[in-house]
Amino acid sequence: MNDSVSRPMRRSKGNYFQRLPDAPLPLSASVRLRAAFGAVDAMAVVWHGRYSQYCEEAYAALTRSCGISYHDFFMAQLRAPVVQVHLDYFESLRLEEEFVVTARLVWCEGARMNVEYMITKIDGVIAATGYTVHMFTDPASGPLLIVPPLIETLRRRWQQGDFACLMS
Repeated sequence: MNDSVSRPMRRSKGNYFQRLPDAPLPLSASVRLRAAFGAVDAMAVVWHGRYSQYCEEAYAALTRSCGISYHDFFMAQLRAPVVQVHLDYFESLRLEEEFVVTARLVWCEGARMNVEYMITKIDGVIAATGYTVHMFTDPASGPLLIVPPLIETLRRRWQQGDFACLMS
């Protein structure tokens, strides 16, 4: 596999992962959130560490939408820990501000999941972007070097267009 295909690009307001030729469009889901009092600092600005939590909420919505929720992973005796996380900050979120977090699962041939995130203010201004890389593990035997059946099923359905409403 060409290493440049799976290596993310840095400091981006768009795509972090290159799209493979003939691969299906990314799957995406969004959540609308509000910056709560407990998420901000003394200046009423959202603390930088909360952005990962916001991305996680969009990731959970996305995986539920395409049949690979945390529960589905658990039932398949499979885990997908984050092995890499990256965030780029562009505009601060403030107390009580509403915003939308979009998670996009980008097609990848390997035994991993590449997910991109965009946090957008209601007026369309990009507050932050980022990505996570998830590897697959079996709770009993450790890291998996092959794509597990749960993900193979997802990819087959993805290619067949079963998730057309999630493609972006």
